[in-house]
Amino acid sequence: MRVVIASCSVDYSGRLDAHLPRATRLIMVKADGSVLVHSDGGSYKPLNWMSPPARLAELEPDHDAREAGVVALWEVRAAKTEDRLVIRLFEVVSDSSVDLGADPGLTKDGVEAHLQELLAEQIEVLGPGYRLVRREHPTPIGPVDILARDPQGAAVAVEVKRVGGIDGVEQLTRYLDMLNRDPLLSPVQGVFAAQQIKPQARVLAEDRGIRCVVLDYDAMRGMDDPGSRLF
Repeated sequence: MRVVIASCSVDYSGRLDAHLPRATRLIMVKADGSVLVHSDGGSYKPLNWMSPPARLAELEPDHDAREAGVVALWEVRAAKTEDRLVIRLFEVVSDSSVDLGADPGLTKDGVEAHLQELLAEQIEVLGPGYRLVRREHPTPIGPVDILARDPQGAAVAVEVKRVGGIDGVEQLTRYLDMLNRDPLLSPVQGVFAAQQIKPQARVLAEDRGIRCVVLDYDAMRGMDDPGSRLF
């Protein structure tokens, strides 16, 4: 991974156009080809980015750019679309590269991991006629928890959380974007499954066409006693 802190401006063109005026920012260039531009705020979400597969070219600034103070010009092009990210660097504060090696992946907490296992065993919780394809289905940006097929045979990607928040919806959205590039799977539906789904996450998921499913952990592991319920 290459990490650059620099005074820069950023222009994005393609499905939409966006401009970030000159400011000091963090630029991350990952081994998978993705490029992310961060500010000192906004938590994990970048101000702008290019998803993989993409190609970064470091170009020589022209005369006008040099006159404006540009010392380096980066052009990032998406491999499969016309999307383009242009980063103009005016002053580089630091520039370092580190080989992070193979990542072992996210280790889920006990309840979340068990929820995923139980849902894979009881895939009919999603509805009659659903069938499991596999758990931890790989994508270029990490494994989606469950890949299934609905009664009509359409592919369904399921992200399982203990507490479902907006970050989980964003994660599933990224997986769906990758999976829908596979002609053997596309179109892929999304299901966001959790013991508890926060209202904002539900609104975002439904706005993106992702179905929300609330999981009853006790019932799925056979510990629910209907006779003890008040209602």
